[in-house]
Amino acid sequence: MKFAICQELFENWEWKRQCQFIAETGYTGIELAPFTLASRISDVSATRRRDLKLQAEEYGLTICGLHWLLAKTEGFHLTTNDRSVREATTKYLIELGNACADFGGTVMVFGSPAQRSLLPGVSRAEAYDNAAEVFRAAVPAFADRGVKIVMEPLTTRETDFVNTCAEAVELIDRIGHPNFVLHQDVKAMLSESTPIPELIAKYANVTEHFHVNDDNLLGPGMGRTDYHPIVKALLETGYSGWVSVEVFDYKPGAEFIARESINYMRRIIEEVTTANKAVEQGDRT
Repeated sequence: MKFAICQELFENWEWKRQCQFIAETGYTGIELAPFTLASRISDVSATRRRDLKLQAEEYGLTICGLHWLLAKTEGFHLTTNDRSVREATTKYLIELGNACADFGGTVMVFGSPAQRSLLPGVSRAEAYDNAAEVFRAAVPAFADRGVKIVMEPLTTRETDFVNTCAEAVELIDRIGHPNFVLHQDVKAMLSESTPIPELIAKYANVTEHFHVNDDNLLGPGMGRTDYHPIVKALLETGYSGWVSVEVFDYKPGAEFIARESINYMRRIIEEVTTANKAVEQGDRT
């Protein structure tokens, strides 16, 4: 598995220090939150984008993509009935897509709950129509640069638009573009009635990115979630995308969270792999 980490955890660190620590800890990918760089992605110059990419590569890291796409911005919303706001959102997503490609990334995780939740007077049907319009217009503009938008289901505590993998796939099917696919997040999937391993298996053909965390908003293994069946499902479905650590509670400290998360994931992979080999050997005897 390829491990990345969402770098807003290190927001106050200079970029070189982020890259050095993340690489030394064992990750090979960085997932960027645009707000850590500037208030608008257009404020990050081409030179700055190139420098960030090259410096990450010096430490053997790939900037795998972007998330928190619309966080700390103004004037953007996905499901609004206001056409001018939707058009502005489309244009900004195109800017983000091109920036993602400039960084060397291939995925943009659309979470941004505040900018997708239904506004007063907007029905579910209208929200899906409006979101589909935005994505249909944006995705082709950066698809030829190898960038995909991965739609992230979020819990009802965060938003009332796209709360399950099935609802995300409903939107994916409406858009019908190979560069608009599914993102899965453990914290979010814990809120679904279907067990996570079943969700992984059911939607494996459209899943392009995966976030690991726990029910307490910390890293994997730092809460109550048993990752053995999750890792087993990822291995059995042949998932080959990034497995990216995303946390929301920073109190234990960036260094501790980063180290504990990857060490836990590696241990679980080893245990699952060993168990699978034992079963295979038993079947042959």
